[in-house]
Amino acid sequence: MADSILQHQLEKLAADRYPLHMPGHKRHLAPAPGLSCYAWDMTEIAGADDLHEADGILADAMARTAALYGARRCWYLVGGSTVGLLAGIRALAPFGSEVIAARNCHKAVYHAIELGRLTAHYLPPPVDTAFGVYGSVPPAAVEAALTAHPQAKCVILTSPTYEGVLSDIASIAAICHVHNVPLLVDEAHGAHYLPFAARYGWQGGAVAAGADLVVQSAHKTLPSLTQTAFLQLNGDLADPDEVERQLDVFETSSPSYPLLVSLDGCTDWLAADGPAAFARWRDRLERFSAAVADLHNIKVMCFGQDALADHPDFFAHDSGKILLQIGAEGAAFLRASGFEPEMVCGPNVLAMTSPCDNTYALDRLTEVLHHWDDSPSRIAPAPPAHLLPAPGNATCTIAEALLRPARQISMTMADACGETAAEYIWAYPPGVPLVAPGETITPEFLASCRELEAAGTRLHHSRCKDATCIAVL
Repeated sequence: MADSILQHQLEKLAADRYPLHMPGHKRHLAPAPGLSCYAWDMTEIAGADDLHEADGILADAMARTAALYGARRCWYLVGGSTVGLLAGIRALAPFGSEVIAARNCHKAVYHAIELGRLTAHYLPPPVDTAFGVYGSVPPAAVEAALTAHPQAKCVILTSPTYEGVLSDIASIAAICHVHNVPLLVDEAHGAHYLPFAARYGWQGGAVAAGADLVVQSAHKTLPSLTQTAFLQLNGDLADPDEVERQLDVFETSSPSYPLLVSLDGCTDWLAADGPAAFARWRDRLERFSAAVADLHNIKVMCFGQDALADHPDFFAHDSGKILLQIGAEGAAFLRASGFEPEMVCGPNVLAMTSPCDNTYALDRLTEVLHHWDDSPSRIAPAPPAHLLPAPGNATCTIAEALLRPARQISMTMADACGETAAEYIWAYPPGVPLVAPGETITPEFLASCRELEAAGTRLHHSRCKDATCIAVL
């Protein structure tokens, strides 16, 4: 079969720049050596097992992964962390019930709230003023929310965040369990938080910390194919039978065997080569941190001269994430120098590393950053004044707002301020809604949109095709 046009286009992209972005295999470390998508692409024939009723080779593979992470159960996901969040939240929170959710959750969490007609009580994390990113969710805020909303069926948090900020999951899980409420952690960006990773400077992860359901995108930081993820279960507060029933609802009935093989191959690689690879990864990151300490004009979050102690609202930071404050112009310089970053949002540019990176990739990144730091054409990015607006008051649930008639109005202060949103608006990535349906539109939200668009960030509207308008009730 001849190569397709799309294949040629992707090959050119892959050849032009080094990937400082997901997937974690960095396009060179195969999760299963010799993986042939066509040769292994099969269906649930005799002996191949069935992902939705696994009792053979797939059950064995998932048990191996659960043992590696120290979980009671593990399910392989071929719809990314999205399907794990949809199924996990629905399994914990019956239709029409209440949940407590951090306001910085991924859009998949909001979609689960929408589909389940749930009432969400939000936990707004503090905002780090230096970089304009969300900080950690304080355990005291979780305690207060559970006390105020005793009918809540679960607590939903993201840790680590897209930018690598972790919350104190062990303390939060303990608080949830005192209230007999399960904790679901979106650990999509933390599949590398295995028990052995703590020996190399990473946290133990949400599974070890006692979270009840943990959703992990293996493809983001580990050698597994895009779209692959794990759903891990701990303890007795989450019913595994109900989790499986909801996976039947939300996940395809024709799962891709090459994707399943890549998850098992990733597990095997972690067990055999993970510790040595994580040690080399830590060495590369420490070398990078020392090398950027003399930058004068570029801030690198929690690297070089910027310490964790400089961010009082951070419980911990995932050093696999390198957040650079270089703006769109700096991102363009990175691309011209042979690097493709994961995200450009306002002044911040995110570089994602993994244990599979080229040995000298970060050394070369250091050289490029020093060139930009000294460049006479360097433009200082605008400070992140309004990147993350505090959410407006919710006047109704998300589902109610989406079911009511809506109208489109101009996104100006005069027209939109004080109206109730009837759509989501987010910057993607990271996919955290700046406004959610049912929330009051505030001056801070409108200022955030203007600031992000001025910095070249594209905003996504779930209803309006005209980006200058917003759907309201």
